Amino acid sequence: MRNKIIYLAIFLCIIPSLAYADKTLTLTDTSGKINLKVKVSKEDICYSVFHGGDEMISPSPISMTLTDGTTFGKNPKLKKVTRTSVDNVIYPPIYKKKSIRDNYNEMKLDFRGGYSLVFRAYEDGVAYRFISKQDAPFLVKEEQATFNLPTDQKVFVAIPKGREINGREDPFHSSFQNVYQHVNISQWNKDEQAFLPVLVEGKHDKKICITEADLLNYPGMFLQSSKAGNGFKGLFAAYPKELKITTRGLKEMVISREPYIAKVEGRTMFPWRVMVISENDAELLCNDMVYKLATPAPKADYSWIKPGKVAWDWWNDWNLYNVDFKAGINTETYKYYIDFASKYGIEYVILDEGWSVPGAADLMQVVPEIELKELISYARQKNVDLILWAGFRAFDLDMENVCKHYAAMGIKGFKIDFMDRDDQYMVDFNRRCAEVGLKYKLLIDLHGTYKPTGLQRTYPNAVNFEGVHGLEEMKWAKPGTDQVTYDVTMPFIRMVAGPLDYTQGAMGNANKENFKAVYSEPMSQGTRCRQLAEYVIFDSPINMLCDSPSKYLEEEECTKFIAGIPTVWDESFSLKGEVGKYIAMARQKDGVWYVGALTDWDARDMELDLSFLGEGKYQAEVFEDGVNAERVGKDYKRRTVSVPENKKITIHMAPGGGFIMKISRID
Repeated sequence: MRNKIIYLAIFLCIIPSLAYADKTLTLTDTSGKINLKVKVSKEDICYSVFHGGDEMISPSPISMTLTDGTTFGKNPKLKKVTRTSVDNVIYPPIYKKKSIRDNYNEMKLDFRGGYSLVFRAYEDGVAYRFISKQDAPFLVKEEQATFNLPTDQKVFVAIPKGREINGREDPFHSSFQNVYQHVNISQWNKDEQAFLPVLVEGKHDKKICITEADLLNYPGMFLQSSKAGNGFKGLFAAYPKELKITTRGLKEMVISREPYIAKVEGRTMFPWRVMVISENDAELLCNDMVYKLATPAPKADYSWIKPGKVAWDWWNDWNLYNVDFKAGINTETYKYYIDFASKYGIEYVILDEGWSVPGAADLMQVVPEIELKELISYARQKNVDLILWAGFRAFDLDMENVCKHYAAMGIKGFKIDFMDRDDQYMVDFNRRCAEVGLKYKLLIDLHGTYKPTGLQRTYPNAVNFEGVHGLEEMKWAKPGTDQVTYDVTMPFIRMVAGPLDYTQGAMGNANKENFKAVYSEPMSQGTRCRQLAEYVIFDSPINMLCDSPSKYLEEEECTKFIAGIPTVWDESFSLKGEVGKYIAMARQKDGVWYVGALTDWDARDMELDLSFLGEGKYQAEVFEDGVNAERVGKDYKRRTVSVPENKKITIHMAPGGGFIMKISRID
């Protein structure tokens, strides 16, 4: 009996030492290409990521520290490991595809101290998130999110220029509309920070796109080069404390911040830290990972959500001509926009900044030049709907009442602008916009905001997000601004996160030498066909026609074609692409295919394999750069051709050019 007691005592001593010994756990995706390793030591938790044997992310510690001193991930005590596999299909109500296969392996690590870590491995990347199981509210002081790299690799980073506050630059105040730097991570200024997504060049031409998903009530993540210069560390805006009202009462600037980044009510799931991995650049163009990781919307009838095109006023500065009235922010001008939209089957007209009384930050006050009820009635007769612009602060001050009032009048949505931050308050504001908009069956276009993180899955009425160096930048572009290169870079990075409010469609098109920024009569860089092709390349369920109706009426061939291009799709996939050089994509809706391509400032002959069409005879309506497009950007040629039996077709693109084709079956 005495010996049994001794043995039991020895066994009980061994159990804790085994429980707290270093453990290395592995998780692979269903194909076996991706291998994620998680090391739980006595001190911390580190993860690393491999793809086909190539190290993509070196051991990287992660943790979360609360203001009371509690730290998730430090001195961890692992209790349980749970593994699950999922293979199902998502059917999005509004998306670039009719269905998405959601296939992953998951590993959940439960720790003592009231928290868990969840890791997922997909065939195209990995993600992890913290989960709090604490019932009481708490404050998050900081989060340690690191992404260490095995070598000094090249990265694509967009660096915001922050606004000056109290004599110093605050990088957390950003419009999230910056072009990319392409540098070795060791050469990146360690005092600067980049907003997500960030693209990393890995081994054997592989790429890692780092972003986040399911960001609903937590600050967005920025990345900064680590002190060693061999990777990234996450940075987060602290919670706002003192605010200053600016820009006609429509914006806020944070004057001071709290000593914490987030207020948490208790049990919560924090955002996913996402690493999309591609074997070739083209794979990034139609990635679904952010959408798959987002919280699903509850089952409901979303058939009232109507995607489509928008006749837009602001970019073209309300510049109408060949009319017998004074163009501007007035009822006659908007009736003209409505007539134009109705003629071409364009679903919406937007009333951008200026329809409400300036300086009042009160969206219930309409300027006397506009008879809004009359416009709504007139538009309805023409089978056109109206969307209203709103500055962030004005919308925030009276969100419920504004949505209820204008939805009852017949307005179909709001384009909301000037958020310019992604601290916890502003992230929650975006969520509340979508939530209240959904309640009153309103579309929400989140302009002036950060990249999407899957909110469009949680609230399907949240259709567009800016966070992009879009065509509006051409109104005030500084000399040297290269929008053409940006256009063939951004889809591999920013568009991985989700849809964008780029606002293409310029009818004034200039080559590199002739381009100049003109605020009231803006133009695009590159060719006319480039602008047309962007309606296929760029993902936007609500897609603007940015130029003046007067110009579109003079360019009816292009206008009819643009107006007929769908904005949501049954299928989307990439054909070929290289970051910063060229892109070719195919999308299909109701059996009709659209193929578009863009090039950089290099002329390019591109052969495309259209074998995805399958057997049968097909005819293509093609818009391609004209023989003089290199000199005169608006030069183009339209032709109708039969698709060859071998399904191979070659198209020439001028410098800064593009092409688009509509393919229909004819047998």
